[in-house]
Amino acid sequence: MANLKDIKNRIQSVENTKKITRAMKMVAAAKVKKAEYTVKSARPFASMLTDVFKKMLSACGVYENADLNIKSAIENYPALLTKRPVDSVGILVITSNKGLAGAYNANIVRHTLSTIKQYQEKGVKPHLFVVGQKGISALKRKLNDPYYNFEIAKTYIDEINNVTATGANVIAEDIAKYYVEKKIDKIEIITTKFKNMMSYMVEDWTLLPLDAENLKAEDEHKINPLMIFEPSEQAILQKIVPMYITNLLFQALLEAQASELASRMTAMSAASNNAEDMIRVLTIDYNKARQWAITQELVEIVSGADALK
Repeated sequence: MANLKDIKNRIQSVENTKKITRAMKMVAAAKVKKAEYTVKSARPFASMLTDVFKKMLSACGVYENADLNIKSAIENYPALLTKRPVDSVGILVITSNKGLAGAYNANIVRHTLSTIKQYQEKGVKPHLFVVGQKGISALKRKLNDPYYNFEIAKTYIDEINNVTATGANVIAEDIAKYYVEKKIDKIEIITTKFKNMMSYMVEDWTLLPLDAENLKAEDEHKINPLMIFEPSEQAILQKIVPMYITNLLFQALLEAQASELASRMTAMSAASNNAEDMIRVLTIDYNKARQWAITQELVEIVSGADALK
């Protein structure tokens, strides 16, 4: 029979853990409400921006940079629209900086490793752009694994702590530079799509090259041919493309942030419930041990009394 003091200490330890998990659940629940509102509010703008982008692509038709003043890689939209054979791929992996979010980060890393293996089998070298300390740590441990062959090109930590358009723009410029300089021939995003408080999905989003043919609007959605652009369609598209890429990254970060908080809230809720169940079982064990100790003492007293007769 277990020692009464040991059981009591264990009960106290589980109760302390339950207080922590319950507090973390409440914090995550408060944050996820705001994150859910933010991500759902951003979706209409992203949808409208995509529609405008489609219309501009339909209006321009030919992509030239002869008359463009290109100051950064992300403004070089003709290069971003150029397709070429895929010999190397960039993968933007969005994870979190903190743990205790259930299988959230593990699911993303597992999906990333599966994607890396698929590209390796096709003879394509993966280059990773990793957001979040958890993803950075997990994927760095795989660098020495002979089963995987990839490199980590860039890492980002602060961008997921406080998701802003500025942070998304930093990532977008790095990615565009790698693509324009032909260090990578394609890039995709591995993020999580927020569904509701209880669920999310790990998804792949293709970022570069921008598929001009598929993004072109249908005939009924094309810009009125009588519309005049100033200074030119190309100059406007040069502003729209960076906005489109940055907003897509911003939306991916928002989706990931909301999914992480929802996963943490669910995980802490489950941990609190498990702690209550464990306390209930330990309390029963404690009462049994206490009853056994009392019975043992009574037996010793009776035995002692019989021995004196």
